[in-house]
Amino acid sequence: MTQGRIRDVGARGGEPAGGRDDEEYPEPLSAAEAADEGLRLISTLAGREAQGVVSLESTDEGWRVGVEVVEDHRIPASTDLLGLYEIDIDVDGELLGYRRVRRYPRGKGEVG
Repeated sequence: MTQGRIRDVGARGGEPAGGRDDEEYPEPLSAAEAADEGLRLISTLAGREAQGVVSLESTDEGWRVGVEVVEDHRIPASTDLLGLYEIDIDVDGELLGYRRVRRYPRGKGEVG
């Protein structure tokens, strides 16, 4: 899990305060943090080399991160098999689910 930044919130609705009424809560993941967390999670879960984030969208629960993964290394590398995975994470960076959306040879990802 990615640890969010912590903000102090006083009893007056969001103003920082130093008294006993302070409570701490994690800030939601930013888009960049969600992308980094998606890369980390898919490498761990799939046990494969992530190439990079190819999509990122906000959802009601948090973030959906699309990551391209090398599924099968081949020679030459231009013939590698890639997989496109979507990782759903909540605003705290916790995994909600993931799935492989498609599998394709490198260079043949999108067809017009």
